[in-house]
This record gives sequence, C-alpha cells and structure tokens, in this order.
Amino acid sequence: MLKGSIVALVTPFTKYGNVDYSELEFLVNKHCEAGTDAIVAVGTTGESTTLTHEEHIDVVNAMVELSAGRIDIIAGNGSNSTSEAVQLTEKMTQAGVSGFLNVTPYYNKPSITGLIAHYKACADASDKPQILYNVPGRTSLDMTPDMVEQLAKIDNVIGIKEATGDVSRVQELKKRCGDDFILLSGDDPTAREFMFAGGHGVISVTANIVPAKMKELVTAAVSGDTERANQIDAELEPLHNMLFVESNPIPVKWSLALMGWVSANYRLPLTPPEEQNQQLIESVLQKANLLNIQES
Repeated sequence: MLKGSIVALVTPFTKYGNVDYSELEFLVNKHCEAGTDAIVAVGTTGESTTLTHEEHIDVVNAMVELSAGRIDIIAGNGSNSTSEAVQLTEKMTQAGVSGFLNVTPYYNKPSITGLIAHYKACADASDKPQILYNVPGRTSLDMTPDMVEQLAKIDNVIGIKEATGDVSRVQELKKRCGDDFILLSGDDPTAREFMFAGGHGVISVTANIVPAKMKELVTAAVSGDTERANQIDAELEPLHNMLFVESNPIPVKWSLALMGWVSANYRLPLTPPEEQNQQLIESVLQKANLLNIQES
C-alpha cells in the first residue's frame, strides 16, 4: 500500500555532476533500515528537472534494484508534455516500480479537460497506480477538490499528494473521492494536522534526514495517538521550517552533506545555500544533534 511515511529522496551527485550511485545505495539502505514505507524516486526533491530522460530512468532502475523488494519505489513521471510523461511511464513500468507520482503539468496551465486527457494518457500507459501531485506553488495550477473528484474516476488514479498546506481539503476530498482514495500530505509543517484530519500519510522532505523519527510521527498520527504525534512534531518543527528556507532540495541536500550522508553537489540552476542560510542550517542540525552522524 502506498501510504504511511514516504520519503521524497534526493538524488546525490559526484563533484563531476554525475549521479552518485554509491551514495544512492547508502540512502536507500538507510530508509529500509529506518522503516520508511516507500521512496519517491526522481521527484522535485530528486532534482528531476535537471536529469536527462536517460538518467531519470537509470536512477529509477537503480533504486528498484538497490531496494531488492525491501521497500516500495514510487517513480516521478510528471511532465508538462503529455507524450514525455507517457514515455517515462512506459519505460519505468518495465523497471518494476510500485507506482507513480504524477505532478500537475506545469507552466502551460491546462484546463480540466486537458488535465483529464493528460492523466488518462498516463494511466493508459501502465497498469501501475498513479498518485496525483498538487503543488500550485511550483506549477501555477491548483487541482481543486472538484477537479480531483473528476480525475479520481480515471483507472489507476488511486490518490493524491496534496502540497497546498490546506488541511481543510482532507475531509472535502474524502467526501468527493471516497475513503479508499489515498490522501498524502506534501507539506511537512502541516502533515501532522493533515493526518489528524484523516490523511493516510506524508511524502516528506524531512524524512531524508530523520527517517525513523518521521516514521514514528506518521504511525502515531494515523493511529490517533495525538499526544505522541504532537510531541514528535514539536521536536521536528525547526527541521520542517529550516528545510524550506530556500527552494527544495537546496537545504535538505546541504543538511545531508553536513551529516556526512551525501556530498553537497547540485546541478545548475540550483546552487549551495546562501551563506546566512548555511549557518542557519548548521545551527538547526546542531541543536537536533544531527551533525556528523551515521545513523538515523
């Protein structure tokens, strides 16, 4: 089941700009050990927009192989070109992924008619489940609950990553799409409230650096242990906020580098954090006792 604590995993690079498969193996193993329920491969946090199509597919193939059935791999297959999204979907289905995370087509801002045609084409390209991804802050298009209700009728569309931070949408989506439609928060700072409202989990950036703690938070929140969930979330709040002081994944990759898990290598136009933010990131990690550690 594509629920629970799901990490939106970074894609590590070498100093020469190539994908670092050794560091990728380290990260996959970390999440398997920590009890993370699934990994989103090559999403926004995985710098999908700077990978070539061949690299995109290669990274997904590698994650499936490295996971060796220990954890579900959800592949990012979104694009603002439907034909490109379909091609990615077809090729990554062959890799053996558990499902897809399909972001709203960005920049071209299609109508609901265009959205339905886009997602139907992707769903027709694979028998694997498709999770919608609504992140208007990046795409300039908000998939409102009435749109989601129509999209949920497409075969294979089984849920949504809702990254607006609007917790009030949970019950509206449940009413429109049914209890079986998977609702995943895409906003770490409000994920606890999202799950309290009936959400089924989170696709998390914070889980990159504290996978075991995020798993514990999700378990508590979904099971109704509000006291424990509140306690954990209060501990994680500084991390949630710090990881978005600049565009994701700049802070999270810098954090992982300070922790010794990956190298701090980006692809343009992404660059290391501004100096003041480097200091902030280090300070928050220091207070959380996360610097230079090898275990979650």
